[in-house]
Amino acid sequence: MAVDPKMKLSQIIEVLDQLAEDTSVPRNIRRGATEAKTRLEHPTEPMDVKISGAIAKLDDLANDPNIPMHGRTVIYRIITELENVLKLISK
Repeated sequence: MAVDPKMKLSQIIEVLDQLAEDTSVPRNIRRGATEAKTRLEHPTEPMDVKISGAIAKLDDLANDPNIPMHGRTVIYRIITELENVLKLISK
């Protein structure tokens, strides 16, 4: 069964929304999650560019020393899923 990259991206965007609304993570992390979401929703950029930009932003957030462990885990899961979508679209 083939996975639709656009469907997967919409699921990832939902998780980014949840992270952006999670008051247990610092404000800069929530803001960064919103920026990554905005990057993924950009209408004119190629999908691989959008995903790469979002991964770079999320990687910066994951390395923030103030992020709680559960927030870092969510970010790493999102990065993994985005990398999987990149693999799907590059086939």
